[in-house]
Amino acid sequence: MNIPKIAYWPKQIFDWMHKGSSAGILLVMVTILALLGTNSPWSASFIDFWHMKLGLNIGTFQFEMSLHHLINDGLMTGFFFLVGLEIKREMVRGELREVRRALLPIAAAVGGMVVPALIYLLVLPSSLSEAKSGWGIPMATDIAFVVGFLALLGPRVPKSLKLFVLTLAIVDDIGAILVIALFYTAEISFLALGIAALLLVTVWVMQKALVRSIPLYLLVGFAVWICFLKAGIHPTIAGVILGLMTPAHPWEEQEKKVLRLTRFIGASDRHAIEPSALAELATASQKALIPLDVLEARLHPFILLGVMPLFALANAGIVIDADALLSPTAIAVFSGLWIGKPLGILLASAFVIRCGWSRLPTGVSWWSLAGAASLCGIGFTMSIFVAGLALPQHLLDAGKGGTLIASVASALLGLSFLTMTLQGAAPRSGRGLFRSRVKAKLK
Repeated sequence: MNIPKIAYWPKQIFDWMHKGSSAGILLVMVTILALLGTNSPWSASFIDFWHMKLGLNIGTFQFEMSLHHLINDGLMTGFFFLVGLEIKREMVRGELREVRRALLPIAAAVGGMVVPALIYLLVLPSSLSEAKSGWGIPMATDIAFVVGFLALLGPRVPKSLKLFVLTLAIVDDIGAILVIALFYTAEISFLALGIAALLLVTVWVMQKALVRSIPLYLLVGFAVWICFLKAGIHPTIAGVILGLMTPAHPWEEQEKKVLRLTRFIGASDRHAIEPSALAELATASQKALIPLDVLEARLHPFILLGVMPLFALANAGIVIDADALLSPTAIAVFSGLWIGKPLGILLASAFVIRCGWSRLPTGVSWWSLAGAASLCGIGFTMSIFVAGLALPQHLLDAGKGGTLIASVASALLGLSFLTMTLQGAAPRSGRGLFRSRVKAKLK
C-alpha cells in the first residue's frame, strides 16, 4: 500500500512534500514574504489582517479569536500533536527506547537548553526585568530548518549524525513543551482541567474498546482543546498529550484476523480463493495498520508544509528597526542561540564522552559535531512561538529580530563547518531523512 493519496495530487508534488529540504525552503520563502509585508507601504493592512476577529456562535455558546491566535493556539496544536507522535514513536521503538543508547543526544539536548538560557540571562541587563521571562526563547531548535539544511548537503552527512540531530531535536521538543507548560501558563482553572482529564480518560476507554471513528476522536479532541484553553494552560499541550496517547501498535483484533486470513490463503490454491476473502483480507490489512504511523505519515506534509509556513507568515514579520535589532533583548536572544546553543551541546557531549558513558557517533568527528551543533542554533518558528508567550508586546519585535538574525548566522556557521569537515559521499541508504520508516510500513 502506498502512502495515502492526497486529493489525487501529482506524484511529483507529493514526492517533493516528503523531501527533507522542502519544509526549510518554504519557511525561508514565507519568512521573506512576511518581512516584506511588514515593512511595505501596506504594512498596516498586513498586520491588521492577522488580528482580524473570527468567531462561532451556537445558541448560548460563543467563541471568538483573532486569526493570529487561531493559528498560534489552534493550528499549532496540530504541530504539537505531530511532536507527540514523534516522541511516542521514539520512546516505543526508536532512539529513546534505550536510555543508554540515546544518552549522548539526550545530554547534548539538555546542555543545548540550559546553557542558552543562562547566557540569555547573563547578557541581558539586570535593569531590564520585563525581558527576563524570555530566557526560554533561545532554548528551542527548529527541526524543519535543521533537517532541511542537512538535506542540502546530500549523502555526505553520515546517517549516525542525522540520527544524533533528530534525537536531540526530539528531546529538545520535550524540553520546550515542559517549559511552555510550567513557566508560560496563566492562572489555572481546575474545573476546566478536571473536565479535560475526564475527556482524556474517555479517549483511553475508546481506544480500549477499539473505537476507530476518526470524527468521534476529533470531536473529543476538540473538547479537550477547549478545556485546556479555558483552564489557562496553553492549548497546544493538549495536542502533545493526545499524540502521546495514540496507539503505537496495531489493533490486536485486526492483526490476528490478517494473520489468520494470510495463513488460509497461503495454504490454499490462490486462484480458488473467493474474491470476498481477498477483499476481507484487504480491509483487515487496512485496519491493522498502526494508528501512530498512519497519522504521522498523513499529517507530516501538511503540518510542515502548511501549518508551519502559515505560522511563520503570521509571526515572522518584524519591523526592520536598528534600535530593535540592537536592543539588549535582541542581543541576549542572539547570544543564547548563536553562542549558547552549540556551546551547550558540545560541553554536554564532551562531559558524557569524557566520563566514558558514551562515544562519538560512528563516522562523526568533533568538527562535524560542532557543525551540527551550530545548525541547532536555528530557533526560528519554535523560538518565535515561545517569544510570543514570554515577552510583552513592545519587546516582541526585538525577540523576533534576535531570533531571525541568530538563525541566519547559525545556518551559515553550521553549513560552513559541515562543508569543510564532511569529506566524500556516504553510501546511500535508500531512505529519506523524514518518515522513511513510516512509508516503508505503509507500502
